[in-house]
Amino acid sequence: MNITFTNTWDEEVETPKPALHHMPDWYKNVDSYIGGIKKPDGQGRTTATIKRCMPVFDSITAGYIITSPADVYVSMQDYKAINSQTKELVENLPTKKVQNFEWPSSTFDLIQFHIVEQAPNHPMRNLHVYAKWMSPWAIKTPKGYSTLFIQPMHRESVFTILPGIVDTDKFFNPVHFPFVINDPFFEGLIPKGTPIAQVIPFKRESWKLQLGGNKELKEKKEVSDKLSTKFFDAYKDMFRQEKQYK
Repeated sequence: MNITFTNTWDEEVETPKPALHHMPDWYKNVDSYIGGIKKPDGQGRTTATIKRCMPVFDSITAGYIITSPADVYVSMQDYKAINSQTKELVENLPTKKVQNFEWPSSTFDLIQFHIVEQAPNHPMRNLHVYAKWMSPWAIKTPKGYSTLFIQPMHRESVFTILPGIVDTDKFFNPVHFPFVINDPFFEGLIPKGTPIAQVIPFKRESWKLQLGGNKELKEKKEVSDKLSTKFFDAYKDMFRQEKQYK
């Protein structure tokens, strides 16, 4: 299967890459085993760390990463100086300062905004506005495949995008990413190259929930019995399926 990223801007920007190429530093630097020694803990338990957890690895490396094409500096400014929308709402806040975003002069409009009234009760809402990363990338997937856009998993970030799913086999147009700054009083630099979205294609299928019974309990016991035969890498060696994003 192919997923196609097309740059719709007039200038060159860093291309998306498989998420495997953007491994977070904390993950790369952690030891695979507690104390750096691969041995049981003396009580029949593994000493493997999160580095050996395949579900975490598979989530970090799933899909592709879109990064910021330029530096963005976030600063606190007087509300009235930068925005007249939602004035009545902001005047009731404990502060009259709001976050402003700027980036080096260029031909692209890197960040736009949604007023907070468009999603006033969203659990991720910020104090005054939803900022939005503007992306140049129009994404195309094969027929029957959609794309999940989420905050890059298991990574530190000063912001969080609002997740979304787009039917990218039909909608061939840039997808943008509303976000909130996690600390509403944050000031500082978001460097060029910062991962802003994890892009995971998937096949659309119909699903129906059902409850398991004795057959499923028997299968679960068989899996548990297999897991109990190995100290290390049991899930990886006996159950995990390879996933590739190139």
